[in-house]
Amino acid sequence: MSRRKIREHLLKLLFCVEFHEATEIEEQVETYMGVMGDATEDEMSYFKKKFYLIVDNLEEIDKLLEQTATGWKLSRMGKIDLVLLRLAVYEIKYDEEIPDKVAINEAIELAKIYGGDSSPSFVNGILAKIM
Repeated sequence: MSRRKIREHLLKLLFCVEFHEATEIEEQVETYMGVMGDATEDEMSYFKKKFYLIVDNLEEIDKLLEQTATGWKLSRMGKIDLVLLRLAVYEIKYDEEIPDKVAINEAIELAKIYGGDSSPSFVNGILAKIM
């Protein structure tokens, strides 16, 4: 499974978690991993580790997004845009394996697929400011 595919799975799970209580995260992860039939054990382990690292840093990621997205409250952002931004900010600020430009490009490409018409430019604008 490619990094892009893993990133896409992370996006989907992070999106699902937005609609559940924090106490249900583990159950959501296990349920989601059950539908990742094409993933190897190593890929599942990488996916799960990365997901929990994002969740563990969510408070700091959200603070940075609030500071950067002037005129936008996180609660006003589209859920998919917010989740894309969180994933990309995690990769930029905390994941040294992924070059910043790759994180931004991947977020924009996913925004084209899953977001609205203005999502790619919105995501690009916020991430450019963070860079």
